[in-house]
Amino acid sequence: MPYEDRKNRTCGFLDIEDAGSGRFLRRYFILDTQANHLIWYMDNPQNLPRGTGAVGSLKLTYISKVSIAAAKQKSKLTHCFVINALSQRYFLQASDPKDLQDWVDALNSASKITVPRPGSAQAPEIQSIGSESQEKKSQTAYKTEIIAGVVIQTPISQNGCECPPEVIRHEVTPHTPLRRSHSLMPQFIKKPTSSICALKSGYCVKQGNMRKNWKRRFFVLNPFNISYYKCETDREPLRCILLRDILKTHECLVKSGLIVLRKCTVG
Repeated sequence: MPYEDRKNRTCGFLDIEDAGSGRFLRRYFILDTQANHLIWYMDNPQNLPRGTGAVGSLKLTYISKVSIAAAKQKSKLTHCFVINALSQRYFLQASDPKDLQDWVDALNSASKITVPRPGSAQAPEIQSIGSESQEKKSQTAYKTEIIAGVVIQTPISQNGCECPPEVIRHEVTPHTPLRRSHSLMPQFIKKPTSSICALKSGYCVKQGNMRKNWKRRFFVLNPFNISYYKCETDREPLRCILLRDILKTHECLVKSGLIVLRKCTVG
């Protein structure tokens, strides 16, 4: 049965199926949640020569599901379970039913995506400098004129008279059209503030565009767009998609080799 070593890593022996021959080989497994890896050696590293490396490894973030193997998958084997990772399956065999259940629970717990509770991790409040002066400015009416290509704003008092020279100047530059790119996000898109009410937010797992691996991202949906961030406290999104550009949203069909045992998937 698996045990915890001094580094709080889950360790023990399992039999893993060799991809080439199909035979099950005895290996020593270490489940290291700190390093985010499942590693296996020829034997216990304490019994191996110093510097001997692992014979295999698997990132925990690549694991989508760990379950007991069905009878039709490995009918001649007992205490067998399967690890689904990306487009590959790893079949392993434990020594007894308790060993089997302990490994399945430990792997599922280590690869499970945890979403923080609302309010547990809040972004620090940032007080803007000069907010009082900005509020006073917002209450003041301005007369706007364009003179010689320069925008001039002149404050107007409540009785309708123009106040002397507090003039704000903005130089007018020719407008250059921007070409939209799917790979590059416009720089002016910011994280939705309190002025834009978020309809829904939370963590999801998305597949990469170029590299087809799955990554955990924080999504925010507002009435205008849907954007995602690397984590909840980030201020700049990794990408933002305008709702008006979305033609259709539907649940993806699970097909062998494309999306392996990923539930609740949309495209």
